[in-house]
Amino acid sequence: MRPLWPFLILAASLLPMSVVYCATFLPLHRAFPLNHTLGLDQLRARDSVRHARLLQSFVGGVVDFSVQGSPDPYLVGVDGSSTPLLYFTKVKLGSPPREFTVQIDTGSDVLWVTCSSCRNCPQSSALGIQLNYFDTTSSSTAGLVPCSHPICTSEIQTAATQCSPQSNQCIYSFQYGDGSGTTGYYVADTFYFDAVLGKSSIANSSAVIVFGCSTFQSGDLTKTEKAVDGIFGFGQGGLSVVSQLSSHGITPRVFSHCLKGEGSGGGILVLGEILEPGIVYSPLVPSQSHYNLNLQSIAVNGQLLSIDPAAFATSNDRGTIVDSGTTLAYLVEEAYNPFVSAVTATVQPSVTPTIYKGNQCYLVSNSVSEVFPPVSLNFAGGASMLLKPQEYLINLGPSNGAPLWCIGFQKAQAGLSILGDLVLKDKIFVYDLAHQRIGWANYDCSLSVTVSVTSSKDFINAGQWSVSSSSRDMLLKLLPPSIMALLMHILALMSLQIL
Repeated sequence: MRPLWPFLILAASLLPMSVVYCATFLPLHRAFPLNHTLGLDQLRARDSVRHARLLQSFVGGVVDFSVQGSPDPYLVGVDGSSTPLLYFTKVKLGSPPREFTVQIDTGSDVLWVTCSSCRNCPQSSALGIQLNYFDTTSSSTAGLVPCSHPICTSEIQTAATQCSPQSNQCIYSFQYGDGSGTTGYYVADTFYFDAVLGKSSIANSSAVIVFGCSTFQSGDLTKTEKAVDGIFGFGQGGLSVVSQLSSHGITPRVFSHCLKGEGSGGGILVLGEILEPGIVYSPLVPSQSHYNLNLQSIAVNGQLLSIDPAAFATSNDRGTIVDSGTTLAYLVEEAYNPFVSAVTATVQPSVTPTIYKGNQCYLVSNSVSEVFPPVSLNFAGGASMLLKPQEYLINLGPSNGAPLWCIGFQKAQAGLSILGDLVLKDKIFVYDLAHQRIGWANYDCSLSVTVSVTSSKDFINAGQWSVSSSSRDMLLKLLPPSIMALLMHILALMSLQIL
């Protein structure tokens, strides 16, 4: 294979001011089968399964993905079962490419899909999804990962990765805290995406990545009502797709999402950095397997609560994490009790406090925005997350002639505070792994977003595939057609490289 360095050096000489990445977007979806009300106790039960998985710590340009699903946490299957799935997207793998529906998981690293040889795997899905299975023999570009590959021999290796001497294959086994699990082997094959370089410049691009092929599943992974084709890990490890593509120089080591909180749900998921003037950043707590932030204090209606900062300290099983796989939000007891007391004291006597199934709730005759106070979560680096009432309350419908609103924040059973979809929705979130920080800003996620495609913050608009006039002029000056064609050719060559 011819080396890429001459092409890269030429591109660098033509673009001395910035490094250009491809832009890739994934539309998000969030699926719940039918409109049936789900109680807070059932939501907590669903989240507890999720948290058991988190606590296991089982694994240590711009690309756009579609986002599917509904923002309503009270939608549930007709059988009354708990929430089957949160946000998911679609990926294309193999040659010829096949499409797979995968759950988005910021709590794990590996992308895996179900193998055609999988035992005890679901054959159909109640989510309206046509299940697909990856067949290594049907893909002309698939290659099994041998024991000598770096993921089995180097620092990229995880505790879940092993070598099978009999077959000389690198295999994995993930066991989740809820009793479910998956076993399989690693495959190197082509991953397809749309690389966006500027106005009307959308390249059908690809790169070879390593992902898992699941040959056995157990527990909840086998249930028809929750069945998808696999899991798309967005963790910080070297095996995540974000890390693999960035190691090729195809995308920056950053991803972003904007989850819709109204309407039909869904949103935007981007392998790249969404740019928005109001974004504030807080540093990630180092050496953690999840996205831990240093929560320092909480204010209700501008008044700081009397909470010992030690309650938020990060240790093996304590701290504050951001997790799009959790529906509600959870606070440690030392913070939860003062928080609920402060909210209740602020809204009396305008509402009628009541306890509903063990939850602090309120009968509200007026708009909650007029009655309930703003809440501020204050993080290291001076970054605050301002929450509107709808971002810490849940509407359970009418009761005794008035709407019943309940505190959506729950008391954490362990020492881990978790920021789930309740507070993440209607916000841009940027996971900047290169600079070890997370940023956020309130945003209408039904709108297009602006995404950086160069290190100097030149940008394009994503989400609706449009480019602002100022951005377009900048890109046209920066990337004339001949150079654009050259860069797209370089990307095509880079996609042929194997890890």
